[in-house]
Amino acid sequence: MAHWDKEELELKKGHNWKSKPGTKIFVGDRGAIRLDYPEDWVVIPDDDSIKFYDKQPPDDDTCLAVSYIRLPPVDLSGLPLSEMLEVAMQGDTRPIYARSETCEVKRPDLELAWAELSFIDPLQQRDCRSRICIGRGSYIQPLITMEFWEDDR
Repeated sequence: MAHWDKEELELKKGHNWKSKPGTKIFVGDRGAIRLDYPEDWVVIPDDDSIKFYDKQPPDDDTCLAVSYIRLPPVDLSGLPLSEMLEVAMQGDTRPIYARSETCEVKRPDLELAWAELSFIDPLQQRDCRSRICIGRGSYIQPLITMEFWEDDR
């Protein structure tokens, strides 16, 4: 089970981290992961990720889940992220009725693979979307999932 500690720190004068008005900065593992999120969202860690909700669950309409692993300093270019994404999606037990093509981005410093899943939420009987993205860069491999209602698109 993962252990998460919450610590709010003031940034030193002259730092270069900026966020848009109305957002907060989330930093994981001393900068291994950094993202901006709406300042009124609720942040809740669970066993394997940090989750950002637009409202306090169970009244939320959107959830952004972020997790990552540190990678060894070896060449992983022979292990395509698109294949890793496929494996991750195969483990999904929800009633998925549609799936987008996998989109890939490859830059010298970053690789991404993502896809969108469509399913009917079993509890609320509402059409839901799940976008799942796996990345690799700077010896970090994040997994980011965003779920929202189709009618909120």
